[in-house]
Amino acid sequence: MTNVIYYLAAEAETLPLDGGNSILLPKLYDIVWSAVVFVIIFILFWKYVLPRFQKVMAEREDRIKGGIERAQAAQAEAKAALEKNNSQLAEARAEAAEIREAAREKGKQIQAEMRAEGEAEQRRIIDAGEKQLAASRDQVVAELRNEIGQNSINLAEQLLGSELSDSTRRSGTIDSFLSELDNVSQARK
Repeated sequence: MTNVIYYLAAEAETLPLDGGNSILLPKLYDIVWSAVVFVIIFILFWKYVLPRFQKVMAEREDRIKGGIERAQAAQAEAKAALEKNNSQLAEARAEAAEIREAAREKGKQIQAEMRAEGEAEQRRIIDAGEKQLAASRDQVVAELRNEIGQNSINLAEQLLGSELSDSTRRSGTIDSFLSELDNVSQARK
């Protein structure tokens, strides 16, 4: 490599860094051309790249803001729906409690009605039984009166030795005998 530098130096009268060039400060033509290229790149960047970049950034910002707003709206809607569901659930529970209470009251009312109907049926059956018993008793008493009347006639005929044929005498005798029997039975009570 050093041979190349000496070879180039032999053709040229000076070596490249012999003129006192500074490593930190370039030549003026390099600064001018670098500035021109920088300005052209800056204008192109400013004219084409930066607007697109700003447009993309604005779209992203809008999407993000829209997403946040949609998320907030969705959250508010979900919260409203939750509150609505909770209020409907509370109303349903209150309505269920009212229905249960009404059913209990209706059950008590039906129970009271059934009890009253049962008691009325019981009284009707007892009254019918008492009427039937009274009718049976009256029938038995009538049958016993007839038998007692017949027995008393037979007994009276045996005692008197003659037949009591007259129906008026017979009925008068029977009636008086039966009334005496009723008086005797009432006196024993």
